[in-house]
Amino acid sequence: MSNRDLIEAAYADLDLLSGARDAVMETIARLDAGTVRVAEKIDGDWVVNAWVKEAILLYFRLSEVKPIEVGPFEYFDKIPTKHNLEEAGVRVVPPGTIRYGAFCEPGVVVMPGYVNIGSYVGSGTMVDTWATVGSCAQIGKDVHLSGGVGIGGVLEPPGARPVIVEDGAFIGSRSIVVEGVIIEEGAVLGANTTITSSTPIIDVRGAEPIETRGLVPAGAVVVPGTRPKKFPAGTYDLQCALIIGERKASTDRKTSLNEALRTFEVPV
Repeated sequence: MSNRDLIEAAYADLDLLSGARDAVMETIARLDAGTVRVAEKIDGDWVVNAWVKEAILLYFRLSEVKPIEVGPFEYFDKIPTKHNLEEAGVRVVPPGTIRYGAFCEPGVVVMPGYVNIGSYVGSGTMVDTWATVGSCAQIGKDVHLSGGVGIGGVLEPPGARPVIVEDGAFIGSRSIVVEGVIIEEGAVLGANTTITSSTPIIDVRGAEPIETRGLVPAGAVVVPGTRPKKFPAGTYDLQCALIIGERKASTDRKTSLNEALRTFEVPV
């Protein structure tokens, strides 16, 4: 049986877990090495490898909580931190942490932030101070996760799509992206923008608003907003996200980003 078959069988029947131990451990090692991913883009669509998530959940069951010493720091956990960062070409500033089972391409910088198991982070990406990359999140190349950004983790159910931030996106300070939301290539989220699977994302650039959920389109410039909703107790403003502009495709990413931030007065 393949590792996938063993893992899927053990996830369905935990009595089979001992026989799938090697398959689970090998899969987590491949996650750590970047040779297998929780989700990947195939023919333009993101596809979730549910069996890889199942391997992570089984790994939690197989691992024991124990002290972990990293230089002057001590942890008490089931999963060790990532090793061989110099060889991998990944810079991590203390006390930033990348958990074993996450993969960062060469050129990633992690300030005192956190990258959780199952995540994949592309080259040139900055995980800024106190930013967190949750379980299984897929972060593209040349992304900037500004200070305090929260990228949510999605482990269960195994088939659920993780949070995805595509290449060249900019996520402003203290923004939150959770519940399998996709931020497409080159999009800009202003500071304090919160997007969940149910958050209205409203394009206000035209004569009439266009509302979607769960996906910020490529190149969109987004800021936090509110809109009124009536309740029995009165009318109250509820949170939404507003698409107010678009980055230019005719210029390079850095110029386009700077121009978008300046033109649309986006707080970062």
